[in-house]
Amino acid sequence: MNLDEAQRKTVAEWIGQGLKLSEIQTRLVSDLSLTMTYMEVRLLVDDLKLTPKDPEPVKPVESPLSAAGAADRPTAPNSAAPMSAPPAGGPGRVSLSVDQLTRPGAMVSGKVTFSDGNTAAWQLDQSGRLGLIPQQPGYRPPAADVEQFQMALEAELSKAGF
Repeated sequence: MNLDEAQRKTVAEWIGQGLKLSEIQTRLVSDLSLTMTYMEVRLLVDDLKLTPKDPEPVKPVESPLSAAGAADRPTAPNSAAPMSAPPAGGPGRVSLSVDQLTRPGAMVSGKVTFSDGNTAAWQLDQSGRLGLIPQQPGYRPPAADVEQFQMALEAELSKAGF
C-alpha cells in the first residue's frame, strides 16, 4: 500500500514516540482510515527505513532484606540464602531460608528453624503442595510455629515472584 508523504511522516512520528507495530496498525485505521495487516505494517516500517524503539528494560527491584543481608550470605551455589532473618530459638521466632539450588522434584525449597530450635527442610512442589522434612524423625512443630512459617513463606515467595 502506498502512503503519501504526510502519512509517511505521521508513521515516522509514531515510531519516534515509541509505539509498537500493533499500535501503529491500530492508529493507521483510526487516524488515517487505512486498513493494513500486521505484516504490511512491518514491511511499511522497513520500507521507510525506520526502527521501532525497544521498550526500556524493567530494572529489578532489590528488596531491603536482600540488600541488608548480601554481605552475610554464603556464596556456595548449593547453600541456603537467608530470606528472613529473625533469630531462631526465641519464643515465637521462626527463621526461614530459601535454597539457591532447589531440591529435585520441587519448584522451590529451603530450610526452617522453629522456635524450639528444631530444624526441617521444606519444599513446594509443582502442584502447590508444601512438604516439611524434619531433621529429627517424628518431630511435629508447634501449631503457632507452623502458622508463622506459612506466613513467612508466603511473604518470601511473593517477593521472589512465586
